[in-house]
Amino acid sequence: MEPSAAKPKVVNRLTVYILLAMVLGIGLGFAINQIWIAEENQRLEVIGKELLTNPAEEIRAAFLEEQKQLRQSIDKLLEPFSLLSDIFLRLIKMIVAPLVFTTLVVGVAKLGDLSSVGRIGGKTLMWFIGASLISLLLGMVLVNLFKPGTMMNLPLPDTSLDTGIQSSGLSLKGFLYHIFPSSAIDAMAKNEILQIVVFSLFFGVGTAAIGEQGKVIIHFMDAAAHVILKVTGYVMSFAPVAVFGAMTAVVAKQGLGILKTYSLFIGEFYLSLVVLWVVLGTACFIVIGKRVFSLIKAVREPIILAFSTSSSEAAFPKTMAQLQQFGCKDKIVSFVLPLGYSFNLDGSMMYMTFASLFIAQSYGIDLPISTQISMLLVLMLTSKGIAGVPRASLVVIAGTLATFNIPEVGLALLLGIDPLLDMGRSATNVVGNSLATAVISKWENELGPESSSNG
Repeated sequence: MEPSAAKPKVVNRLTVYILLAMVLGIGLGFAINQIWIAEENQRLEVIGKELLTNPAEEIRAAFLEEQKQLRQSIDKLLEPFSLLSDIFLRLIKMIVAPLVFTTLVVGVAKLGDLSSVGRIGGKTLMWFIGASLISLLLGMVLVNLFKPGTMMNLPLPDTSLDTGIQSSGLSLKGFLYHIFPSSAIDAMAKNEILQIVVFSLFFGVGTAAIGEQGKVIIHFMDAAAHVILKVTGYVMSFAPVAVFGAMTAVVAKQGLGILKTYSLFIGEFYLSLVVLWVVLGTACFIVIGKRVFSLIKAVREPIILAFSTSSSEAAFPKTMAQLQQFGCKDKIVSFVLPLGYSFNLDGSMMYMTFASLFIAQSYGIDLPISTQISMLLVLMLTSKGIAGVPRASLVVIAGTLATFNIPEVGLALLLGIDPLLDMGRSATNVVGNSLATAVISKWENELGPESSSNG
């Protein structure tokens, strides 16, 4: 399936609109924060400090109830803006499952046999494992170098505080159940990408195996994928409005005060993401050469979209189309990219080690290098079984903290800034999967010239 040609002016115009929407959203969010929410945020800060002093149970209960009501009041005020991004994300989720299924079935059927699927799958997983280890290791090295937990001296949350994050333990049964679907329909209804991939692989190989009759299925799936991509174009036209709503809600709710308090952690984490981009980009440069710069330019729009909506899933359809325009063959894109959304979330992987060790530092827990490496390997395994879980990174971190006897309540230190960090993680996930797809395409000699429609 080849992507339909798009005029470069349209692509550039949409990028400009998204950037403009980000700027306007930040401006309006700041104004709302200062005019309507400043007092509530100040009161929440006071309550937070009072709770840290661990007063009597009756006083704590009153503070917690007031805290809950204030947060509900803020959420209600910002609900119209949140709805703009929520509706867009729901429309994207409506597209993702049928897009993954149709394109992957066509791609696998075109590969022709299990040996080809196995060969490409092996190369893909090899890159994913390497990129994940690099991301985790970089997070470990840089957080030990920066020591934000020691430098910031943040007041520690009371051990009785409930963060609302359910930890996820390491379970082989849970991991395997997450991979293999009991129902293809259920997997699609829940947008379980990895399970959809498994079903699509079987369906695609079976379609190729029946020969002439299978061509009818391939033609149908190919046409359906084109229809879905056309629908994607309609949905993407709503992206600037969604970005405006998302940025307004985030900035209005968080304000700039939290940036001042956590500026060291936020700055060091984003610097670490830049280092990760450079390392992964260099690895990609070794394989595809100077075209890596054109690749980043080609996927700039999905990167901006993922950043502004804090969702790499929102950028999935556009990333797929842009990679095909870059020159990656559709059968490689439709195979590698969906797998990447479960196995190659590089930004999230770095955050897991960075955040886990930051919390340990904040509590004055000195973990030897051997223990940190063990933590890295645990994160490597547990992170593969929870893709699609809301606030997945925090869920994995909570489980890892418990495993290594670090107070899980330490997650409360990061909950306030997690939306700001999630923006960088999501953008990095898009970059990592785009680089992976280009590398696998090159290894398979399936990386063609860049389409002139990419602009």
